[in-house]
Amino acid sequence: MKAIAIVRPGAPEVLQLTERPDPVAGAGELLIRVTASGVNRPDVLQRKGAYPPPAGASDLPGLEVAGTIVGGDTSAMAAAGFKPGDRVCALVAGGGYAQLCVAPAGQCLPAPNGLSDVEAASLPETFFTVWSNVFDRARLQPGETLLVQGGTSGIGVTAIQLAKAAGATVIVTAGSDEKCAACVALGADHAINYRTHDFAAEVKRLTEGKGADVILDMVAGDYVAREVNCLAEDGRIVIIAVQGGVQSGFDAGLVLRRRLTITGSTLRPRPVAFKAQIARALRENVWPWIEAGRVRPVIYKTFEAADAAQAHALMESNQHVGKIVLAW
Repeated sequence: MKAIAIVRPGAPEVLQLTERPDPVAGAGELLIRVTASGVNRPDVLQRKGAYPPPAGASDLPGLEVAGTIVGGDTSAMAAAGFKPGDRVCALVAGGGYAQLCVAPAGQCLPAPNGLSDVEAASLPETFFTVWSNVFDRARLQPGETLLVQGGTSGIGVTAIQLAKAAGATVIVTAGSDEKCAACVALGADHAINYRTHDFAAEVKRLTEGKGADVILDMVAGDYVAREVNCLAEDGRIVIIAVQGGVQSGFDAGLVLRRRLTITGSTLRPRPVAFKAQIARALRENVWPWIEAGRVRPVIYKTFEAADAAQAHALMESNQHVGKIVLAW
């Protein structure tokens, strides 16, 4: 099969089209002929040598794919409700930048009716992440306010739509007025340009002093102290990336007095059973929203797989609004 390999840690140009042996599905796994592969920030970190794959995972980058089932564990396939020839999308721990990919059956979902494979490939990584963190860990409820840091990222556009579909008010931050407008067009109630406004002060103003109930944080660093200052009582911060650094200082007195929760998670190293549980929740709760048109994929640009280096360069430029996808 053809695949995109990281020949050495470095700049986007280290992503090279290569030939690899076809993977073989093991117990509980399905073999997918890939037609589209999602591009995500962890892929960039892996390319730089900063995010190695978990033990036992493929060394090829790629955490989400869409395509057609061509083989695998027949009993696991049947138990998951699939058969050869079915169109699926899947979350994987690695190996997604390839023409063939194995995925645990429990981490596969049917490609939603009405979506192309490119659109379906844009779903798993961000939808699994947002559901697990915003709804499971942070317990966002209808009528609450969610603040999303980085509203135009793949995670951001997903969080906006899922939170709105669930009945929450959504505030986002973005780095330009144009990106703020894009977030509002996707359904965000308010968008704050963090380059020109103090997001913590704006959140307090927009919520009439109450603050946000949940904050989805991909920055960490010095953002955490500012987030603590604009959380509502019993508010929850969920940290899912540390683009602003791993060291944070904040007012612990506020945490005590306002009963705040600061938590975080990473998804890639979690066991298959944990991810399968998220897949079941998505299929039950979110797939109907997608098929009804209430939630939709946001594809910024599609590249031929051989041009993966260009896709990574675009992601690192932070110019995109939504997802970047490779097509095979």
